[in-house]
Amino acid sequence: MWDEDPRNLAEALKNAGSRRALIAARPADDIYISHDALQPLAGRLVEDPDYDRHAACLFELGAESDHLLAGFIHRTERGQAAGGVRFWSYPRLGSLINDGLRLSRAMGQKNALAGLWWGGGKGIIAREPGRDYDDARLRTAIFRDYGRFISGIAGCYVTAEDVGTRPADMAAIFSTTRHTTCIPPVVGGSGNPGVLTARGVVVAMEAALAHCSGDTLAGKVIAMQGAGNVAQNMIATLLKHGIGKIIASDIDTAALDKARNRFADAPVELRQAEADNHSILATPCDILAPNAVGGILNPDTIPVIRAPIVCGAANNQLRKPDRDAVGLQQRDILYVPDFLANRMGIVNCANEQYGVICDDPAVEKHLDRHTPEGVYCRLLEVLARAEHSGRPPAHEAAVLADELAAETHPAWPGRGQEIIDSLIASNWAEKPTGTIC
Repeated sequence: MWDEDPRNLAEALKNAGSRRALIAARPADDIYISHDALQPLAGRLVEDPDYDRHAACLFELGAESDHLLAGFIHRTERGQAAGGVRFWSYPRLGSLINDGLRLSRAMGQKNALAGLWWGGGKGIIAREPGRDYDDARLRTAIFRDYGRFISGIAGCYVTAEDVGTRPADMAAIFSTTRHTTCIPPVVGGSGNPGVLTARGVVVAMEAALAHCSGDTLAGKVIAMQGAGNVAQNMIATLLKHGIGKIIASDIDTAALDKARNRFADAPVELRQAEADNHSILATPCDILAPNAVGGILNPDTIPVIRAPIVCGAANNQLRKPDRDAVGLQQRDILYVPDFLANRMGIVNCANEQYGVICDDPAVEKHLDRHTPEGVYCRLLEVLARAEHSGRPPAHEAAVLADELAAETHPAWPGRGQEIIDSLIASNWAEKPTGTIC
């Protein structure tokens, strides 16, 4: 099943008379598996290099759409799991699960480094071939289903916007669950986090320059892979800093056209790229910003980089973190860990249940130069640790994040794990969709 189409899991669940599945780490190295038929799948899951005794992996078939829905929870010591839901195509179930394991851990690291009292979570909805996902009725059904799934797992994971989702999708999720963020401002949410995400990455660039040379962004050349929503907000922010030139590439013609109109009179060069053309990475520049796909930094691309600093908005930029962080270090390239630089999306939305304040000081402090857990100071802390240890910054950031992730929530210690335990005790996987107890 691991190497097969994700729909095969759906068929296996139906054959077992169920529409749900749960695999969870238990004490003493045990694993809870909701269905005997999933034993081989669980065996492959725990052998995956990104498996880290994740607290829970949950699956459900949507009642309206029949799409495969998933949620992955890494740790819950700091709080219930939080992270976005990705709407993406996966040729293999193993690829879907690997993404969930990897991204949920990265979210936990991101939340911990930001000082947020949330654990690490990630949602995934598997796209199916041949379906029209511009059909508003189909999308609404899918995301209403995802909201029901989230309600059914009782708050152990709180979802948010991510790759492949739109503001209307988050509104559809909100129509069937309270356990979501990034909902539209009209109903009290924080909306699209693109502007703040961009500002956070630019602050990380400033900290990296300050560490390396004491210099500023003024007059610098920035090369960007990706010219979409977050990247365009980065361009706008960088231009305010008197940047010398920005060179950005994208495979999306519409995104490039929008950027050309927006920055027609600015020192911005835009390049059309074909899929799998990563030549932008070889552009001579002061900072390289990967803003598109994950895994872009690897043995094939690291040797061609002609920038002393790599700092971008994309998630999981290192294909294999331990290997590729060392590869960058060996070339004297300072790599800013992505889960530190691009935190502002989750910072913007994670605590929106506490109300909305214009220019919220609880959010803005992450962008100043003085807050210890802010982007600027936290990056300088990580870089100082790396200089002292001789290890890559990505390694030191992960170690620090894991230390912080082990701290328990001051008001609700153990709540997330208690919810997972209750799902297991109540045989959640055997119940109809939309039910808890």
